[in-house]
Amino acid sequence: MLIKFAVKNFRGFAERIEWDLSHPNNYTFNTYAIKEGIIKNGIIYGPNGSGKSNFALAIFDIENHLSAKWKKTDYYTNFVYTGAPTSPVEFEYLFKFGNDIIEYRYSKNSAGLLLSESLRVNQNLIFRKDESIFEIDESQFKIEAAIKESFKQNVNSVSVINFLTASFPFSQDHYIVKLILFVNSMLWFKNLDSREFIGLETASFNIEEFIIQNKYVEDFTDFLAKVSDQHFKFVTPKEGDKNLYCEIEGNTIPFLLMASTGTQALELLYVWIKRMSAASFVFIDEFDAFYHFKLAFEVCKQLFHLDCQVFTSSHNTYLMTNDLLRPDCNFILQNNKIKPLHACTDKELRFGHNIEKLFRGGAFEV
Repeated sequence: MLIKFAVKNFRGFAERIEWDLSHPNNYTFNTYAIKEGIIKNGIIYGPNGSGKSNFALAIFDIENHLSAKWKKTDYYTNFVYTGAPTSPVEFEYLFKFGNDIIEYRYSKNSAGLLLSESLRVNQNLIFRKDESIFEIDESQFKIEAAIKESFKQNVNSVSVINFLTASFPFSQDHYIVKLILFVNSMLWFKNLDSREFIGLETASFNIEEFIIQNKYVEDFTDFLAKVSDQHFKFVTPKEGDKNLYCEIEGNTIPFLLMASTGTQALELLYVWIKRMSAASFVFIDEFDAFYHFKLAFEVCKQLFHLDCQVFTSSHNTYLMTNDLLRPDCNFILQNNKIKPLHACTDKELRFGHNIEKLFRGGAFEV
């Protein structure tokens, strides 16, 4: 699980910003949002322009050099903070896999090329590559002198982790394998002006074809009825069909022609939920942009009961309720800081408090 992330000099984040998921409060309600002492679910709020989308993208930078999964093609456009274009972008990740705490740090230049990289396991240094320095734990990894020298001189921007993965036979319970598996299973997506995603899959796909091929039409019908109280009568697909059709009084119409923008967003969400059984960490950027506020609540209930870590960003304060999450799982991102609600006030927050009302009344200060 991801337990801490920090980034500096990325896009609008001139200074270091840290997100710590390792210190949940001692609330006794909605315990499904905490797993192994780590915050598993949460919603990030913040004013327009505070950096919610960019912060989520920064978390997924690790996909770009450690994973062969789907990338965002324009990710490195406007990569570095404009006020310091020649300074590196610095990333820090802290993961927990069983009894192992893995700290992975690296920096990149404006083109996205690795400049430095280090890995520690349970505070023990495994390797460090920084400018003209290259160190590695030789009790674990015997590497030829020529290869060491190439890393030392930073001949290329190949990740040391990728090199080790390709060069050494690791068991499935090795910390590097666990790290790679986690990164390969991360998923970011949005459905705003365009549909985009990062991770989990190796290629884009037709979502309706996915529903048809996996025989999910009836289940998708039930999903729409459950979360949005919409009832569609889908035509039974024929072999080779790639699109869904609905029947209305004996006539058929493509589902996408009659579905609202919000319902189409639900269709995309449904497909990703089906794939989230293989996910490790999911971030949905403004997932409820096209949803009615009550629909957003029902969707969150589905998302937050999945086994993987799931986080979203939102402007919908109707979701800021103890009936859904807890004050330590609702975060405010503002002024280059991100903090949970309970850390933004001196007031003791209990289950009975209307935290949305408190938020609208200005009770929380980041």
